[in-house]
Amino acid sequence: MDYDDMLERGIEETPDIDSSPGRFEVPDPDVRQEGHATVFENFQQVCRDLGREDAHLLGFLQDELGTSAHIDESKRARLTGEFDHGRIKDAVDAYTDRYVLCSECGLPDTELDREQGAEILRCTACGAQSPT
Repeated sequence: MDYDDMLERGIEETPDIDSSPGRFEVPDPDVRQEGHATVFENFQQVCRDLGREDAHLLGFLQDELGTSAHIDESKRARLTGEFDHGRIKDAVDAYTDRYVLCSECGLPDTELDREQGAEILRCTACGAQSPT
């Protein structure tokens, strides 16, 4: 079997990667104002949908929005200051682009790892690795 035949066979046997638009959607944050704080009501659900730890997303939101935050007794994120839905959504979208979606294939099938002190995004779909 020559190279071209092996290549053709490999392409035929490679499963298709499902990248259809309905497979993954970035969750829409449910936010409301409570005094001088913004409460991210569905914070835990967003973390589950993105497949990331709540502390990691919370830390990113704090850096992105330039505020302090904590998770309250109801497991909601409480951000100090008034932030509208659009600003929180933009921050969640930025987090998704950086820490969830693969930079090579665009799929959300990724895991965060640490390698020699650096945070690495590993794609389980295509095998790509990239620093975050």
